[in-house]
Amino acid sequence: MFPTIQIGPLSLQVPGLVLLVGLWIGLSLSEKRAKQNNENPAHLYNLVFSALIAGIIGARLSYVINYPEAFSDNLWSLISINPGLLDPLAGFLIGSAAALIYMYRKNIPFLSMLDSLTPLLAVMGIAIGVLHFASGSAFGRPTDLPFGIHLWGETRHPTQIYEIILASGTLIAIYIIDRSSWNQPPGNLFLSFVSLAAISRLVLEAFRGDSILVGDGFRIAQIYAWLLLALCLFLFSQRFFTQKRKDQTSL
Repeated sequence: MFPTIQIGPLSLQVPGLVLLVGLWIGLSLSEKRAKQNNENPAHLYNLVFSALIAGIIGARLSYVINYPEAFSDNLWSLISINPGLLDPLAGFLIGSAAALIYMYRKNIPFLSMLDSLTPLLAVMGIAIGVLHFASGSAFGRPTDLPFGIHLWGETRHPTQIYEIILASGTLIAIYIIDRSSWNQPPGNLFLSFVSLAAISRLVLEAFRGDSILVGDGFRIAQIYAWLLLALCLFLFSQRFFTQKRKDQTSL
């Protein structure tokens, strides 16, 4: 794996670089979609920037509260760019809250903005897969397959590569769905993405070697994925029957 790239005396962290490139590409695609839907791209950039800043600060503060001993010897590490000193869940929740507040204050249509953000989310899925490959995290179970990779002392499923392939397939599927269904109700593209991402997670977790288990060996990520998929299917069915009733009423 390659967690860092050495360019002369300069050492670059590959995970951070990958996330920045993914963010740039994803925002470019989301901006293009926003323009095609006559939406203001400035709102998109401001929303993502606000969510990122709030999420990073919130993730660091949450980590400080839970693990104060990690910063007791060196207070400068409070502003460290090390992603290992962040609480991802807290960052996600706080960043999402900041995004919702921004949309409310600017009176931005919620579902339409989710659709515009979908290309960004799909690209970041690929970036996270590359990040895992670079760092060696999210590793797979031991395997005898000829395409296994040697990692952490054993030959394992290349789950990081599986993740990149599944995320790339999701991005392609989202593009096809978006091109072929311009008259779809707002929010359908985002629901399609979440459904595909949940299915990808169900497949991927079957090969992971570092999954968090609960109960009788159930993988917690798969439980969440099943719940998300069920919710998406429920919302799709509600939208379908609502539209069907409207069509019948208009006849």
